[in-house]
Amino acid sequence: MSSHSLVASPSLGLPIAQMRSVFSADEVERKLARLQSSGNEREHEVLRNTWQRMLERGPERFAVKPSGVPDMAPLYDLLPNFGEVLDDVKRHVALSQDSRDSLEVTPILLLGPPGVGKTHFARQIADLLGTSMSLVSMSSMTAGWLLSGSSSQWKGAKPGKVFEALVDGQYANPVIVIDEIDKASSDAQYDPLGSLYSLLEHDTAQNFVDEFAEVPIDASQVIWITTANDERAIPDPIRNRMNVFEIAPPSPDAARKIAAHLYRGIRAEHDWGQRFEPSPPDDVLDMLANLAPRDMRRALVTAFGNARLDNRYRIEPDDLPRSGPCKSRIGFLQ
Repeated sequence: MSSHSLVASPSLGLPIAQMRSVFSADEVERKLARLQSSGNEREHEVLRNTWQRMLERGPERFAVKPSGVPDMAPLYDLLPNFGEVLDDVKRHVALSQDSRDSLEVTPILLLGPPGVGKTHFARQIADLLGTSMSLVSMSSMTAGWLLSGSSSQWKGAKPGKVFEALVDGQYANPVIVIDEIDKASSDAQYDPLGSLYSLLEHDTAQNFVDEFAEVPIDASQVIWITTANDERAIPDPIRNRMNVFEIAPPSPDAARKIAAHLYRGIRAEHDWGQRFEPSPPDDVLDMLANLAPRDMRRALVTAFGNARLDNRYRIEPDDLPRSGPCKSRIGFLQ
């Protein structure tokens, strides 16, 4: 798998994009020719279409990295309980500067209770690095081959999520989030985490073979972020391949900062937001600080709507959804 030619201007502050081959087109052509000569094309139509799609898209993908160590101060404000992880990402970005080296980030495991913002953190990191993000939820996973694909001999078989992210996507280094890795069902017939033993190791990930497509894929540049509530459910050999970070719920002061940031973000995203006051009142922030970060945004949108129903452009504490016995006016419990 090869890489070449820097194609962006660091002076503009854009990500540096290096083109990288994520598979061998020659290998795909050989497999396609062999299938066509075998007379089994119709029987393996999905596989043939997959290989043809690979050739149409070509093997080159962008491998991006920031053109300098970016100003991460806004992220530290937005994610105050992720300071240690942000420090780690910043170190990796700094190492790749002033060189033709690709950005390599040691796989990350985020441990913490639900709702502390682990998935939100992953999205912010993808935005920071200028790449895409794919989310694989292990708690809702019904098939062990979701990551690595299933054999083309099986009915309904198809490639896995890693193949999709690299072949169907634009980037050689997407962020792939494995959400709730501790919830992966342990089926004796098929280990849903089995493919991670090679995917989380840089050297073996260079020749990752999806079980459906049967073509080596270079997954060595993937940025892995996994989340879990309980690390005891994760096999030691997988946990040992990652940098582990305990994510505590934000302190009351940090939670107020997150709520204020979300308020400003929602306000800026909408034309109607410009009519609302630039910052929320302190008593509203006090109430929002009691919520998990994942619930704050929903609560704020509810409050904005309730304020407008009352012909106001200022949120008040009573606009926020509350827990209790009866329904609120727009569907939250109150």
